Amino acid sequence: MNIDVYLRALQAFGYTEEEARFLYLVATHSGYFVARQFLAFAGVQWGKRTTLFWNKLQSNKHARTSSIPGYRAVYHLFARKLYRQLGRENLRNRRRHELEYIQIGIAILDFVFANPGLSYLETESDKLSFFCRELNIEARHLPSKTYLGRRTIQPTVRHFVDRFPMFFSDVGPRAKIVTFSFIQGSEANLSAFVHHLQGYSSLFRELREFRFLYLSRIDAHFAKARELFHALVTVPLESNPAEDLLRYFTIRKAWDLHQYGLLSEADLVFRNVSKERFAGERFEHFYRAWKADRLPESQIRTTFQGHHLPHTTHFAAQILKPFAGSGEAEGEQR
Repeated sequence: MNIDVYLRALQAFGYTEEEARFLYLVATHSGYFVARQFLAFAGVQWGKRTTLFWNKLQSNKHARTSSIPGYRAVYHLFARKLYRQLGRENLRNRRRHELEYIQIGIAILDFVFANPGLSYLETESDKLSFFCRELNIEARHLPSKTYLGRRTIQPTVRHFVDRFPMFFSDVGPRAKIVTFSFIQGSEANLSAFVHHLQGYSSLFRELREFRFLYLSRIDAHFAKARELFHALVTVPLESNPAEDLLRYFTIRKAWDLHQYGLLSEADLVFRNVSKERFAGERFEHFYRAWKADRLPESQIRTTFQGHHLPHTTHFAAQILKPFAGSGEAEGEQR
């Protein structure tokens, strides 16, 4: 995307080209930033250069400063006139938000600044254009949220409100493969991750191939996140997963009851392969309920309908490090 026209619009406020590029990325991806991110992006230390930048933000009334747990200062780009110059006047980034939203926004910026070479689907419009126009996917399959208007009774439907980075790592002659992402917040469980995958499930079913990147400040949830992605996304997208799962349950039950005479060599091979494919708490829960006659096979078939299209999914988990230069800067996470 050529953003020169937007950079020139921001430079008209008195910002340098580098400052304009920084503000463009902040406004587009987050709305919030901390000092260490600007220092690292500009490759400067605290001094006249940074003081001039903060003065411009204040004199233009483009940003306000606040503090949240873990940060000495957080800067929020809120001015409608700034977002209007970028054609992003309706972005929710310019509004005041709660702690979790701000923390995720700062984390999103860390990823974007650390990966400038990726081709991002930056806005809702970009994403709608790619999935609906380029891939001919109906909008009903896209994750959405309905908002009630303050000045009108007509509700507004917005898509991809989570804001997590969505991008292409290589755009060449081959078909573009999109990478979705999720950034783990400070919560100690993965309920938000499960909810996120469920919200995207309809879109996933329409894609022949995609990548998914799980990002977190620590690696404590990596194994569990991979297990959940496999159970909630990979297996349901396979052809006839329900029938395979029921066959595995039947073979496993016979094995557990020491009814080895009922099993063929092919059954044992299938059991060994399926143990890894259907590993995890979700499948264990289904097996125990099915074995105790508390879960009918019809419900399993409904849950794992499979899909007629061949799917290829790629999952990766990665540590999300703070984007920072050398030395400690005001606003750096503690």
